[in-house]
Amino acid sequence: MSQQPVLLPYADPAFMADPFPFYRQLREDGPVRRAVIAGGLEAWLVTRYEDGLAALSDSRLSSDVRDASDPRLLERLPATEHESMLRTMLRSDPPDHTRLRRLVSKAFTARRVAELRPRVQEITNRLLDAIVPAGKADLVEDFALPLPVTVICELLGVPGADRHDFQRWTDEMILQGDEQPDPARVDRGWRHMRSYLTGLLADKRARPGDDLLSALITTRDEEHRLDEDELIAMAFLLLVAGYITTVNLIGSGITALLAHSDQLQMLRDDPELLPGAIEEFLRYDGPVNPGIARFAREDVTVAGVIIPRGATVLVASAIADRDPAQFPDPDRLDIARQDNAHLAFGHGIHYCLGAPLARLEGQIAIGTALRRLPHLSLAVPPSELRWRSGGLRGPTQLPVTFTPDDSG
Repeated sequence: MSQQPVLLPYADPAFMADPFPFYRQLREDGPVRRAVIAGGLEAWLVTRYEDGLAALSDSRLSSDVRDASDPRLLERLPATEHESMLRTMLRSDPPDHTRLRRLVSKAFTARRVAELRPRVQEITNRLLDAIVPAGKADLVEDFALPLPVTVICELLGVPGADRHDFQRWTDEMILQGDEQPDPARVDRGWRHMRSYLTGLLADKRARPGDDLLSALITTRDEEHRLDEDELIAMAFLLLVAGYITTVNLIGSGITALLAHSDQLQMLRDDPELLPGAIEEFLRYDGPVNPGIARFAREDVTVAGVIIPRGATVLVASAIADRDPAQFPDPDRLDIARQDNAHLAFGHGIHYCLGAPLARLEGQIAIGTALRRLPHLSLAVPPSELRWRSGGLRGPTQLPVTFTPDDSG
């Protein structure tokens, strides 16, 4: 394996449109590759499925960025990754991770999520009612974005009128397409977001409701299991992580179907394939890309390669989920694929808490859109689509045309 780090070419539109041939070559070159990722940071990419699965369960690989030796990991994101924002499930290890996850896990059980199905369907129908008569839409801006935003706002108790504000602040903190990291913009977005969350939590403390944030405040004030920074960080994580990856799932899933007319027709003909189709979209072009960051507490050997203490390890789920050793014909979209144990939601103790909700929203959104939008097709060449980067992947816009239909 070459010791020279390979550059992930985020500024190349061709790579952004389809990074998977490049990823395939990385995997074939070796199971662990040094790479330069967003912002000029170095990471060790774990590119094969079996190794990635093991790495996500390895306690020597920490989720806490303070275990990293490269100070730029904090410096390049001066607000979102500073001390207060390290107090989340995403950036902590046991025992703190265990305590924090337990506090919110009841809100995301399969049973609780199933109870949300009628409301998710109602929101989906309302959004489609608004765009169906026009015969054209941007399915990200008009549909894939407002659906999960509305759902997570209602679950957390965030006023709907505030949705556009926190979307704007989130956009300031997340790279779009070939943008370069801008710490000043990230810091500005976080300052606005923290100020908003502080006010929102104060309001809920004074006037609690039947929502998750009110329940967390009760935990903070009565049971002393959350401190104030943890409460704000938890609200931020649930609000932002609760929608952006689902936006990507819906947008990428529809984009994949439009590029594979046989699979689109198969799903139209048999909606019972939807649950498996969602898993295939997650495997084929998942919302986290290239993967999941960990930090070596000590020298760790992965697939015969010694990764030094303090190094950033990127379990490259986007690459591992197309490993032919695990998935036959991995570059083919197959909505009927069996045994689809992808890594898009992670693995082990950090397995995505919101996975049941994302699956539900994806099934309802894509299934209903296919039923309500006949003759659906892209309104622009695929090469004109722009994609998120910086650890997330999904189209930032999805202009489509279809036959207007009022069947409901």
